[in-house]
Amino acid sequence: MTHTEPAIRIENLTKRYGSGPTAVDALKGVDMQVDPGEVVGLIGPSGSGKSTLLKSLGAVIEPTSGRFTLAGEVIYDDGWKRRDLRALRRDRIGFVFQAPYLIPFLDATDNVALLPMLAGVKNAVARATALEMLTALDVQHRAQARVSELSGGEQQRVSIARALANKPPIILADEPTAPLDGERALAVMRILNRLAREFQTAIIVVTHDDKIIPTFKRIYNIRDGKTYEEAGEGRAV
Repeated sequence: MTHTEPAIRIENLTKRYGSGPTAVDALKGVDMQVDPGEVVGLIGPSGSGKSTLLKSLGAVIEPTSGRFTLAGEVIYDDGWKRRDLRALRRDRIGFVFQAPYLIPFLDATDNVALLPMLAGVKNAVARATALEMLTALDVQHRAQARVSELSGGEQQRVSIARALANKPPIILADEPTAPLDGERALAVMRILNRLAREFQTAIIVVTHDDKIIPTFKRIYNIRDGKTYEEAGEGRAV
């Protein structure tokens, strides 16, 4: 761990669904810290709280209590400290999913440029940023291709470029290698590690994929709603 300001710090985060005797505590005091430029794994069995934690960090659902900060800004402290959560998700958090979820009638550049444009960036600047991100992902030669013309691997790279478009301090990647074979899964991890270092972005990867778990230097194992930090192998990819 470095002594820089953490990209994200989570302290005693809880989430309870329901109330009374039927209440379910999905998160029971989660602690986590991820530094800029770091890629960490989040693993655990089904029902352990991974999805709840990811949705809480992505400001998709509201935690019940606790605190988390994003690049030094307090986002949640027993309540949201940001009024516009949509803008928070758009400007400060990147998302990568198992499926690319690209807009089929737009080309690769427009898919990536759309997010900055929604944030008020001028079209020309947004498209220049999109090309920068596509170049970082080595897919700039497909910049004008529509989604239907892209291979599955190219679509995933475009989706990662989109997540980086507003240069957020953190990216939440939910099972990004699940549909890929071993070689392509490791290629995605090489990309994520390189981009984390290049853009000083913190990346949390939720995964069940045994192929990529050896690539993490640090892992948070979530069990019964609590996280346990473990040293990973940090195997080079």
